Amino acid sequence: MRRLMLLRHAKSSWNDPGVDDHDRPLSDRGHSDAPLIGAWLARHALPPGAVLCSTALRARQTCDHVLRTLPAAPSPQWLKALYTFGGAGPLTAAIRRHGGDARILLLVGHNNAMHNLAAALAATGAPKPLAKLRRKYPTAALPVFALDIDDWRDFAPSGGHLEHFVRPKDLRGKV
Repeated sequence: MRRLMLLRHAKSSWNDPGVDDHDRPLSDRGHSDAPLIGAWLARHALPPGAVLCSTALRARQTCDHVLRTLPAAPSPQWLKALYTFGGAGPLTAAIRRHGGDARILLLVGHNNAMHNLAAALAATGAPKPLAKLRRKYPTAALPVFALDIDDWRDFAPSGGHLEHFVRPKDLRGKV
């Protein structure tokens, strides 16, 4: 069994409309939300064995905040292929190619690609978290899927069991 965690980057700043999308930083709320997710991962003993992250600034900043809260966090792999917003194909390819031997794999990326992959994976799970996931995938949201595979090269975007779906608004004031 493997676990896949799909973290959408935290809230980005739109203060400078002239900045290139790839170089857009986190907002103040993004800087405060991302560590909440990391603290939740630490509290639930879900340390990633490998981290794949988009090269976009807001994704890298989100990743850095999360990993700072985890003891012995691995160094992330920055992948341009994860700077995608449509279908789940590039994410699936990155998982297969870069998942390695990690039992728990964390991806940090963007909507709608993250939501599309999560929705395709969400075959089973508790009804309320499944409904929340299908309805909306907010910034810094993190679904955790259990997958019945032995090797990431065999990953297919289907048949996952949603173990958790956590959002920053669920954690504010609780971590």
